[in-house]
Amino acid sequence: MQILVIILALAVLAILVILAIAATKPATFTIQRTTDIDAAPDAIFPLINDFHNWRDWSPWEALDPDLKRKMSGAESGRGAVYEWEGNKKVGSGRMEITEAAAPNKVAIKLDFLKPFEAHNVARFTIEPQGTKTRLNWAMTGPSPLMSKVMQVFMNFDKMVGKDFEKGLASIKAIAERKRLAGS
Repeated sequence: MQILVIILALAVLAILVILAIAATKPATFTIQRTTDIDAAPDAIFPLINDFHNWRDWSPWEALDPDLKRKMSGAESGRGAVYEWEGNKKVGSGRMEITEAAAPNKVAIKLDFLKPFEAHNVARFTIEPQGTKTRLNWAMTGPSPLMSKVMQVFMNFDKMVGKDFEKGLASIKAIAERKRLAGS
């Protein structure tokens, strides 16, 4: 009986330590990655501003060949909506472009529904840098308690950042290929 009490006390202590560490995590998070592209902002902007083009570069497209997509609202730009439902790797959710300032900025309201619910904002900033263009992809959102607890064990910046890097590399390849082809 005494061993059971000790085990229970250690389990409670472990939970309290995890919660204490989680409480030190920030209330919001930001994940961002940047790349320089040898193409004009006008060549990059439509790849992001039109959800129909996301199939060509989104890092999540390849994770589910049977991904179901539904696009509604505006054809592109503000009011364009992209909903998806897929396997457990991509889950389900909805994106809506809330701001589009050609050729420099696209802001997206991002609602994840599965495997967990989260409501974030993604921002793409496109800035000329001499003969190149700098593309920044950032996602910000709240960190509720459960998210903070998960952050004790997982590095979201590394996990999601890797996907951002893949997506940015794909956008870069497409935009530079189009520039070389003269279109």
